[in-house]
Amino acid sequence: MTFFGLFNKKSSLPPANLSVLKTDMHSHFIPGIDDGAKTMEDSLEMLMEMHALGYRKVVTTPHIMSDGYRNTPEIILSGLEKLKKAVKEAGIDIEVEAAAEYYFDYDFEKSLPRQNKLTFGKNYLLWELSFLNKPDNINDVVFEMITQGYRPVLAHVERYPFWHQEYARYEDLVSRGVLLQLNINSISGQYGPPTKKAAEWLIDNGMISFLGTDCHHMGHLEILKKTLKEKYMHKILASGKLLNSTL
Repeated sequence: MTFFGLFNKKSSLPPANLSVLKTDMHSHFIPGIDDGAKTMEDSLEMLMEMHALGYRKVVTTPHIMSDGYRNTPEIILSGLEKLKKAVKEAGIDIEVEAAAEYYFDYDFEKSLPRQNKLTFGKNYLLWELSFLNKPDNINDVVFEMITQGYRPVLAHVERYPFWHQEYARYEDLVSRGVLLQLNINSISGQYGPPTKKAAEWLIDNGMISFLGTDCHHMGHLEILKKTLKEKYMHKILASGKLLNSTL
């Protein structure tokens, strides 16, 4: 090898150790109720891979959205019990719980006072926005979530394109009590360069409280394994900011 080639070779980091996280808090493993796992076999295959990656617990979070997946706590918890039974029978040494990923829409807003939301950990409430439309009343709804005793966790915050030129909006959300969740695969560039850039800015500024796989299928886990060698993956795991291990 020439000296030229040696100095131009991209440095390679070892795979980051995901076992320090212990818990994944954003995924779609309950089969047949949203755009995640289709069959129980799909679910078990993904959970075996999650265990191999170092996770010992998952909080799976099916979508709840009025115009798409009209799941209820009853549907999700029923699916969870079936999944837990299958995991036990398969001998996979991983704990499985469930919450939900709530879509920010009118139904979500008006239902907040009912106190019937599926949460995880210390009353953390996972919610997501439209990727197309910037929400007008987000501050009011954040205030309502906190008033009702929830701790709002905004899902895959780096993926909303309307904030890719407004990084100050991330700081504003955090100042209002919102915890931010980052998708691991955004670090690899899976969702495009602007999303990768936003992910890096959020990591550089210590604004991420939770890392999530947002796993829907085995393809996501294959990308995740490659992401483990990324510099920013190592950086966020060493940040001391992540709350996954407390769940």
